[in-house]
Amino acid sequence: MCETEKEVKLSRSEMREQAFMLLFSRSFIDEPLESTLEDAAQLFEGGVCGYAQAAVMGIEAKKEEIDADIARFLKKGWTLSRISRTSLAILRLAVYEIKYLDSVPEGVSVNEAVELAKKYTIDESGFVNGILGAFIRSRTEESK
Repeated sequence: MCETEKEVKLSRSEMREQAFMLLFSRSFIDEPLESTLEDAAQLFEGGVCGYAQAAVMGIEAKKEEIDADIARFLKKGWTLSRISRTSLAILRLAVYEIKYLDSVPEGVSVNEAVELAKKYTIDESGFVNGILGAFIRSRTEESK
């Protein structure tokens, strides 16, 4: 659970959704991350959760690596710019969790990403699931 200054308790799914919302909003603006977090603090009851803030900061720091991981599994002729901003934000969050957060099981990250895609996209959950599945399979093969 995440407790913010106003004692708002969020589930892990709600924290992840908050991180997704921050990532999605960042795809439309070009301002320092700190400004985005300050502005978003007024949008969420209790402010930006620590998990969401840490995840967005981590994704910003590793964005090139994360985007390269996603791009590896796109169909021939596809680029990141062809992916909807919504799906790209979801994929970045899930790849970050899978690659850098040992506390989050891979299956949970994929499931949560698919649920976000079902909620916020029009029929892109299969695409998100496919990219993440290929990413996890490649990690498994590389570790052998």
